[in-house]
Amino acid sequence: MKTLAYSIAAATAFATAAHAEDITLRIGSGHPPGVVYAGLMIDYFEVELKKRVEERTEHTVNFVEGYSGSIVKVTEVLEGVQDGVLDIGGFCFCFEPSNLPLHAFQVMLPFGTMDPVESLEIAKDVYKEVPYLTDVFPNELNQVLLARIADGGYNLGTKFPWKTLEDLKGQKIGGAGINLNWLENAGVVPVSSSLATSYTEMSTGVYDGFIMFPSAWVNLKLYEPGPYYALIGFGSMTWHGMTINKDTYDSLPDDFREILLEVAADFEAQTGIVNKREYDRLVNELRGLITVTELDPEVRQAWAESLQGWVKKTADDLESKGLPAKQVMNLVLDRAEARGYTWPVRYAID
Repeated sequence: MKTLAYSIAAATAFATAAHAEDITLRIGSGHPPGVVYAGLMIDYFEVELKKRVEERTEHTVNFVEGYSGSIVKVTEVLEGVQDGVLDIGGFCFCFEPSNLPLHAFQVMLPFGTMDPVESLEIAKDVYKEVPYLTDVFPNELNQVLLARIADGGYNLGTKFPWKTLEDLKGQKIGGAGINLNWLENAGVVPVSSSLATSYTEMSTGVYDGFIMFPSAWVNLKLYEPGPYYALIGFGSMTWHGMTINKDTYDSLPDDFREILLEVAADFEAQTGIVNKREYDRLVNELRGLITVTELDPEVRQAWAESLQGWVKKTADDLESKGLPAKQVMNLVLDRAEARGYTWPVRYAID
């Protein structure tokens, strides 16, 4: 199936950058707009792209939106962009363990910085030094990476109060992709889930807690089935991305493409800025709705220590598949420390 923009390209040939075109792009995500990055795709990326293109060129821009899984589900976005079902898609790398096994690298090093701006900058440093992370998209997946997306700091919301790791032993807790390992290796029962189904699944007892940042706990009303929110500080992860179908990208006029990349870079920065700005406000909002617990730092320390073996094994497994996992993970550790962060456990990755 050809993308809308690509179909237009075929019909009009996009002869020169000066030639005015009416460009329609299918854009979406499996996540709802209540998830910060998806909301920013609508309220920032779409708005700014249309405004700047129409102010600075002769082109017009329109969007066909497909959020909340209305075109593709959370696990289908990468393939949807690859096949042209979407022109532009936002998604979590966590749902692509086969296509993007290394891209969730910050999740392989939990208890890092809770600052989304810092998380994004660390990720940018790593991408700059390891070209594979960017090149895999056009080389193998028929798309171009437009932006990395930072999330707010992850904590743990539950249906029950808890104070120590021992209190969580045997409890069913939801997570997505590789962060399920944070649970399993600490003696907690992991249940694979996603934000799209988390409210219903927690309400119906599929699991009794969920690893999640405060924006989702507020905006998706997860505080209703989960009236306890513990500030464990798993870290802010840059493990989402926004991509564009490569056929679409190659078919766009040069002046449009230039503005597209400019707006995408600004959108990328906004994911860190907005999540950082909103974190304290949302935690305070939760304090007025449910029980928010400040955990003893020793709990965080103990949980990090329980994951040391898994971190090393993950690096070894990915290296055995020919991926530069040890380089990437050591870069994350080093770049975080260079920015003043102290890890509760300085994971050893040989």
